[in-house]
Amino acid sequence: MRDAGRIDAAIEILTEFENRHLPIKDIISNWGRMNRYAGSGDRAWISGLVLDAIRSKQSIGWRMEDDSPRAVILGALRFLWDWSGQRIADAAAEEPHGAGALSEVESTRLSEPREISDAPAHVQADMPEWIYPLLAAVSDDPVEEGQAFTGRAPVDIRVNLLKSDVAKAEKALAAANAERSALVANALRVPAPDADAKAPALGPMPAFGKGFVEVQDAGSQLAALAAGKVEGLQVMDLCAGAGGKTLALAAMMANKGQVYAWDADGRRLKPIFDRLRRAGARNVQVRSPLDGGSLEDLAARMDVVFVDAPCSGSGTWRRKPDTKWRLSPQQLESRTAEQDAALLEGSTYVKPGGRLIYVTCSIFREENEDRLKTFLATHERFSVVDPIEAMASTGLLAEGARERLEACRNEYGIRLTPARTGTDGFFISVLQKS
Repeated sequence: MRDAGRIDAAIEILTEFENRHLPIKDIISNWGRMNRYAGSGDRAWISGLVLDAIRSKQSIGWRMEDDSPRAVILGALRFLWDWSGQRIADAAAEEPHGAGALSEVESTRLSEPREISDAPAHVQADMPEWIYPLLAAVSDDPVEEGQAFTGRAPVDIRVNLLKSDVAKAEKALAAANAERSALVANALRVPAPDADAKAPALGPMPAFGKGFVEVQDAGSQLAALAAGKVEGLQVMDLCAGAGGKTLALAAMMANKGQVYAWDADGRRLKPIFDRLRRAGARNVQVRSPLDGGSLEDLAARMDVVFVDAPCSGSGTWRRKPDTKWRLSPQQLESRTAEQDAALLEGSTYVKPGGRLIYVTCSIFREENEDRLKTFLATHERFSVVDPIEAMASTGLLAEGARERLEACRNEYGIRLTPARTGTDGFFISVLQKS
């Protein structure tokens, strides 16, 4: 496809998103099925442009004085991809697949946009107006925090110490320009691709197929490290999902002790079995409600219970930018109720002296500190302990990481964000049962 057709496709996809408010990846996948003439490079290019536009659609709309899908896509090319106005005009006017010649107003807006510094704070932060106060409540510079969520995310990779080591994995992934993590000692990072570049295909690489490495954000890896030294212990991953943290915990345990992986939605556990086999994790027992499994026999028996609670997903806005615009106050309220329930359930499996790890991929106080404050008010046997000390006890923090994490601490745990730590947004707390 030529640029003209790609731009027109991006406008079509963004229009569909604005009209239907469906997950953007579903819309992009459906477009690909309906337009099979588009090659993999075309689809990656179009997808990249659409996702970049969605990440920054508030500020682009302000600068263009027009928030229509056409204006936002054209603005993304100019302000994010650094295309010249002439290049955009030539591609748009190309027959027969172009999006249509630029109007005089569009040409002026692309060449003389409004200054973003004059925009309201929530526009500068590129988020819905109702969300901005939630971010401002947890950040000294909410505009900077919001803007950090508009960038493309790197790909973090956890080296599976059951099968490999960092040096071997680094060599195996040299073609992807993988470099060592600044936060986790057994992790690598593949930088985010340039604006119109295609991300390297990691899945087909032998290191993944052999189970030497797993894709896992560094923030998620730090959350797993908050379990502390777990080798030989009894550990429960209460909201295991596809098993990312289960795999990390099993590797930390060196296949000693037992991990119980559970998810109330048993369908989410489907990928975990192949991942466990590939990783060589032999100390994991998967229990699913779909086959009549339960956790009743584990009450008050776990050394560590890991609760990766359902949440708004605000910490993943770089990877799933559409969720920033689809989130509603009602959905947030529903999530907080689910988090209260998850904390309560998780606490029942912790034995005296055991630990409860509470994690969300949300940056909001409402889903983190407020939930812990509510829980602790009625569960006096639990108290907050130092999550950074727990991470350090594993020996898997990278050099200098502890000092960076100290800046993220508050009385209930630590908050990671793209601006502070270069990770997805996470909140991590460790509670000890007396």
